[in-house]
Amino acid sequence: MTEGFRRTWPRRVGAAVLTVLALLLVWAVLTAPDLTDGLHPGGFVVLPVELLVGAALVLALPATPRRVLVAVAGVLLGVVGVLRVLDLGFFEALYRPFDPVIDWSYLDSAVGLVDDSLGRTAAVAAVALAVLATVAMLVLTPLAVRRLSRILVRHRRVSWRVLAALAVVWAVCAAFSLQYSDGSRVASTSTATYAVGEVTRIPSTLHDQQAFARAARRDPLRDVPAERLLRGLRGKDVLFVFVESYGRVAVQDSSFAPGVDRVLDRGTRQLDAAGFGTRSAFMESPTFGAISWLAHSTLQSGLWVDSQQRYDVLVDGPRLTLSQAFGKAGWRTVGDVPANTRDWPQGEFYHYDHIYDSRNVGYRGPRFGYPTMPDQYTLDAFQRLELAKTHRRPVMAEIDLISSHAPWSRTPHMIDQAAVGDGSVFEGMPEQAPSKTEIWTSPDRVRAAYGESIEYSLTALTAFLKDYATKDTVVVFLGDHQPSPVVSGTGANHDVPVSVVAKDPAVLRRIDAWGWEPGLHPSPRAPVWRMDAFRDRFLATFAR
Repeated sequence: MTEGFRRTWPRRVGAAVLTVLALLLVWAVLTAPDLTDGLHPGGFVVLPVELLVGAALVLALPATPRRVLVAVAGVLLGVVGVLRVLDLGFFEALYRPFDPVIDWSYLDSAVGLVDDSLGRTAAVAAVALAVLATVAMLVLTPLAVRRLSRILVRHRRVSWRVLAALAVVWAVCAAFSLQYSDGSRVASTSTATYAVGEVTRIPSTLHDQQAFARAARRDPLRDVPAERLLRGLRGKDVLFVFVESYGRVAVQDSSFAPGVDRVLDRGTRQLDAAGFGTRSAFMESPTFGAISWLAHSTLQSGLWVDSQQRYDVLVDGPRLTLSQAFGKAGWRTVGDVPANTRDWPQGEFYHYDHIYDSRNVGYRGPRFGYPTMPDQYTLDAFQRLELAKTHRRPVMAEIDLISSHAPWSRTPHMIDQAAVGDGSVFEGMPEQAPSKTEIWTSPDRVRAAYGESIEYSLTALTAFLKDYATKDTVVVFLGDHQPSPVVSGTGANHDVPVSVVAKDPAVLRRIDAWGWEPGLHPSPRAPVWRMDAFRDRFLATFAR
C-alpha cells in the first residue's frame, strides 16, 4: 500500500459514505409513504420517475442552467420532505394529510397538549426537536441534491448508461402496472402527483375560506325572537356532555367494544328503572383523533368546522350558538371545561354566563396525566356548584369529560359518590394505574387502555344521571371524535355515538321523528347525522 493511498483512503471512504447518505435522503423524500404503516424497507423499494427526469436534466443542461435547476430542485425537495413528515404526523393523529395553507396554527395547540400531558420540559424539547428536524431537512436535502448532481456530471458517460437502463425498467413496470400487495406501484410518480396536488388545492382552500366566512355571517336564526326559542324545554336543565374520543369504534367491531357495550346496556337498564327514556344514534364529526373544539363548535353553531382556520373565523363572527339561544331564551348558560388551565379567550363567543375550568371547581386532588381531574369529580362538582342550588334559573351547560383523552393512561376508577369531596381522596390513584410508557409498548395495550377509559367515563356519566337527574333534566351526550388510528384502525369513519336522556315523556315524543333508537347503545343500523345538522334540527324540534 503506497503512502499516498494510505493518506487518501479515509477521505475516499468518507466521500463514498456521504454520497450514499445523500442518495438515501433524496430517495426517502421521493418515495416516502403517506402512512406510518408504510415505513418499512419494502415501502421504499420503488423507482421514482422524478429521480430519472431530474438526473436527465442535470446531464443535459449546460453549467449555468444546471446550477439553477439543482438549487431550485434541492429547495423544493426539502420543502416536500418537510410536508411529507408533517403528513405522516397528521395521518397518525388526525387521519388526514397536513394542509400547508391552514394547518400551521395547530402547531401551537400541539405544543400546549405536550405541555399539559408531559410537562414544560417535554414541550420545549419537542419544539426544539421539530425546529432542528425542519432546518436539517431544508439544509441537508439541497446539499444532497448538489452532491449527487456533481457526481452525475463527473461520470457523465456511465451516468447516461445507468439512467437509460433504469428508464427502461421504469417503462416496463409502468406498462404492466406492476405493484405491491398494498397497491403501491413499482414505477412511481408519487412525488410529482403529490407536489401538483399540494399546489392545485391552494385556490380551493382559499375559496373555501371565503365561502365559510360568508356562511358564518349569514344566520337567519339570529333574528328569531326570544319567546319563540326552545319553548318545548322551558323549565328544564339541558346538559350537552362531550365524552372525549368516544367514537363508533368504541361500540362496534373492535376488541374493546364488548366491554363498552356492557356499560351502555347496564346504564340503559339503570336509567329505565329510574324512569328515564333514552334514544341513540350516530353523528359524523368534523374531526378525527384530536382537536375536540372543532366538534364542540360544529354542534353549537350548525356549521361544519373542520379546520382551525374555520374555527378562528367562526369565533370572531356573529353566529348564533346553542348556548346563546338558551341564554336569549332565559336559561343560565355554563361552560364546564376541566382541561383548561388558563384563560379561554374564544369562550366569549359562546356567551356563557359562567365558565368552570380546572382552577375554580375546588379540586384538590392529583392530575391524571393530561386530564386535570377525574370525570366523576367534574360531574359531582357541577351538581354541587349549579344543580344543587335552590331558587335558580334552569341551566344549560356544555360539559367536557376528559378522562378518556389520549394517551389513555392513569385512568381513574369509580369511588363512593359520598366520598368525592374536594378530590383529595384521589391522591395516590394515578400512581396505581399503568403509565403511558407501560401502555404504549404495544398497540393491543393501547386499544385495551382506550376501552377501559371509555368504560370509566360512561360509568361516571350514567351514575351521575341515575343519582342526580330529575324529571326536569334533559341530557344530550356524545363523542367529539373517533380515537387516533392506532385505536380506530385505518379506514375508520368519523362517526361518534350520541344519546338523549330524559324522564319527561313529552321530550322524547318530540324527537320521535328523528328515528333514533331506544337505549344508550346505537346499533350499526342507527341513523347517522352530520354534526352540523344538529343545531337547526334541535332548535326546530323544541321551538313550539
